Amino acid sequence: MYSLTVRDHMMIAHSFRGEVFGPAQRLHGATYVVDVTFFRRQLDADNLVVDIGLASQQLKDVLAAFNYRNLDDEPDFSGVNTSTEMLAAVVADRLAERVAAGALGAGGAGLERLSVTLRESHVAWATYERDL
Repeated sequence: MYSLTVRDHMMIAHSFRGEVFGPAQRLHGATYVVDVTFFRRQLDADNLVVDIGLASQQLKDVLAAFNYRNLDDEPDFSGVNTSTEMLAAVVADRLAERVAAGALGAGGAGLERLSVTLRESHVAWATYERDL
């Protein structure tokens, strides 16, 4: 299996509901380093997993919906604990929609899976992986 990873980041604010979250129940900020890995069994006709430029742009576009926003104010997340794990799945699903729509060009058609990792610090991160 071949893979290609692109990286970006996003800065958000949010709060959590539930005693399990301790002080994170209060509004706080997070800066996530976001890695997306695309997988395919065989390289395309140009010997690529996917075009790096297109993959980077699509990631940037997906993250723009979250960047510099208080997720507590976003209708999509009303009443939802926007944990790192949950946000990784949302980013993955939104990227998968773009892959299905052809946003990664002809090379995107051969992609089989993607993985999204949100790193909230140098010692803690979460990953969501899904088939395409």
